[in-house]
Amino acid sequence: MFRNLLSRLFSDMSETAALPSEDGEVAIAALLVRIARADDRYSEIEKRRIEMVLARRRGLDHNEAAERRAAAEMIEAEAPDTVRFTRSIKDRVEIEDRRNIIAALWEVAYADGSRSAEEESMIRLIAGLLGVNDRDSALVRQRVLDDLGISGLS
Repeated sequence: MFRNLLSRLFSDMSETAALPSEDGEVAIAALLVRIARADDRYSEIEKRRIEMVLARRRGLDHNEAAERRAAAEMIEAEAPDTVRFTRSIKDRVEIEDRRNIIAALWEVAYADGSRSAEEESMIRLIAGLLGVNDRDSALVRQRVLDDLGISGLS
């Protein structure tokens, strides 16, 4: 199953057809996992935040979101470098949803209420790879901080 998904994600990039909805969401979930693991501390609070984001994005219940996160953990561990992984999403996801993905990444990065240079650096890389400019990423980041009620991290 996971090999098939990886094959679909990294298939001929000249075919810019949209990812099937479920494949796209697992790929996005895998990016969320990659961010949470970027600082080598993948905490329960980050796992729960990923599940909340996944549930909110597609109306999943708690069990479905937990299953999708678990699948994403396996996909993320097998996925190639972030550049290729992100490109496969960029070529198949509309720009507005890419901004929403960046918001979700910031939300996961700040789930534990602290800054991590590794997570922030990875999000900046991913934002650029997804075609979201620095200004838009910064605006999204500030909105997420405001929504989470976190101050002093901007």
